[in-house]
Amino acid sequence: MPLNLTRRAFLSASASTVAAAALGGLSVRALAASGQPASAAGNPAFAAIDNALQRAVANRTVAGVVAMGATREGVVYEGSFGSANLDTGAPMSPDTVFWLLSMTKAVTAAACMQLIEQGKLRLDQPASDILPELKTPMVLEGFDAAGQPRLRPAKRAITVRHLLTHTSGYTYPIWSDNIVRYEKATGMPDIALSKNASFTAPLEFDPGERWQYGISMDWVGKLIEAVSDQSLEVYFRENLFAPLGMRDSGFLIGSAQKRRVATMYNREADGALKPAPFEMNQRPEFFMGGGGLFSTPRDYLAFLQALVRGGEYGGARILRPDTVAAMFQNQIGALDVVEMKTAEPAYSRSFDQFPGMAHKWGLSFDLNTQPGPHGRSAGSASWAGLLNCYFWIDPVRHVTGALFTQILPFYDPRVVELYGQFEERLYGGLARA
Repeated sequence: MPLNLTRRAFLSASASTVAAAALGGLSVRALAASGQPASAAGNPAFAAIDNALQRAVANRTVAGVVAMGATREGVVYEGSFGSANLDTGAPMSPDTVFWLLSMTKAVTAAACMQLIEQGKLRLDQPASDILPELKTPMVLEGFDAAGQPRLRPAKRAITVRHLLTHTSGYTYPIWSDNIVRYEKATGMPDIALSKNASFTAPLEFDPGERWQYGISMDWVGKLIEAVSDQSLEVYFRENLFAPLGMRDSGFLIGSAQKRRVATMYNREADGALKPAPFEMNQRPEFFMGGGGLFSTPRDYLAFLQALVRGGEYGGARILRPDTVAAMFQNQIGALDVVEMKTAEPAYSRSFDQFPGMAHKWGLSFDLNTQPGPHGRSAGSASWAGLLNCYFWIDPVRHVTGALFTQILPFYDPRVVELYGQFEERLYGGLARA
């Protein structure tokens, strides 16, 4: 697959609740006796989801889409429509391979929390205890008359918690004019190129002073490698993917998987979708804990089910229930998650998942503090990937769902509307099932 994107196209994307919350009145028949997931074919309660996804393909909101939903009992909806590859005619399916981008972050967070459970890391320890290169972080204050960056030492150390919660000071150029300018002034490569020189990026604020999305989870990936003495590819495979049966997930993909990769599209000004095939760097200098994974909807839903079940899935336990509960708690105190204002509209629109609502950040998820507009409970966790993939985990009703597409720019309003329709109709179908 040819690589015809510029470098920034790669970038994005309570303790007892999980253990004890009730299903919230939803009556669920999760799996038929055949073991097949309930959907419009077997359960008319979910026909409205199929209708919405079919309509989205017909009106070119998407070329292809996969949506999946589950409860603690198992998969309740699985639907795929449209094309994964217009050139070959391959249909979209739950086994189509997607580039997850920032949906990688949840996996990296889970791996980090395993090490915290084992006492090999602590949330509030300086990350420089493990990575000496974080010993003297510098804050970007601006640029001089010649256009060169002005830097000063950070006022405090970066902790593991800062990295997991995007309060470290590290940001992304897609949502930062200053980092775009810094890259141009210094020649620093974008993080998506998987070059170690990307880790020379400065902070934009002192650690702990505010929330701003950025490359922190790539640093967490480096922490995991240093503590485990394994590459992130191997650590994920042995400690997460193999236990959960995620056979199609990883940073490196084989020839058979490449043939199943969903084509990426750019949304044109007239609303049309233009194919833009790509291939993630398969010989990286480092594995991107913030955005490098490939996976399939079926694989990723296994991971989400493990979280909605308090850390266990298919007989394998990857995290303790209290650890998962902590991941769904506010970890940024009085700080708020704020709107991300685009610096590069070709790759992302400005976005706020919950406009007008205070929302927080967990380890490592966006947390809505009030019930969502489409059915999820207050305290639900969610995030997304730059190519318009989205997921949520509702720890109160024990529901999780995910929608997969491969479209730029991020936060495409038509796809966001479809995501809302899927969520609303999933909860509606569960109530009727």
